[in-house]
Amino acid sequence: MMSASRFSQNGHTADLSQWTRRANRAVGALAPLWLSQLVLRVGLAVPFFRSGMSKWDGFLQLNDVAVLLFSSEFRLHLPGGPYPYPAPAVTAFAAGSAEIILPILLVFGLGTRFAALGLLVMTIVVQLTVPDGWPIHITWAAMALALMASGPGRLSLDHALCAWRKGER
Repeated sequence: MMSASRFSQNGHTADLSQWTRRANRAVGALAPLWLSQLVLRVGLAVPFFRSGMSKWDGFLQLNDVAVLLFSSEFRLHLPGGPYPYPAPAVTAFAAGSAEIILPILLVFGLGTRFAALGLLVMTIVVQLTVPDGWPIHITWAAMALALMASGPGRLSLDHALCAWRKGER
């Protein structure tokens, strides 16, 4: 068995360290930050947008099923509860609207951090409504938090607007 001191005396530690740095750079090149941010934006937007589309029959025409779910099926699982949703028609309209608007903003990368915050809040409410869904909800929360922390990335309207404003000065 080779001792640790002999291993480092032969220069193998430096070789291993250099190889690790090269491998990390190669893997990092496969997943540039802007691409990761784009995939996060789209990945988080899709389930919310699909859910939002299922709540509408037409422009500003909330379907009966959405209102029925919020009035009789969905419950908030809070301590001492579960409790019914307050103002179910208004809540259904607000949720359906947010599930359309916020994902569109995310995909285009416009107001990304605020859209991600909105979807994080919605994820928390969904978790309170469907507690057994935590494996997918924690994934949505992680995606939203990553976008809130890192921003939209270079391939976004937010980035283009910031670049345009800097050029304007």
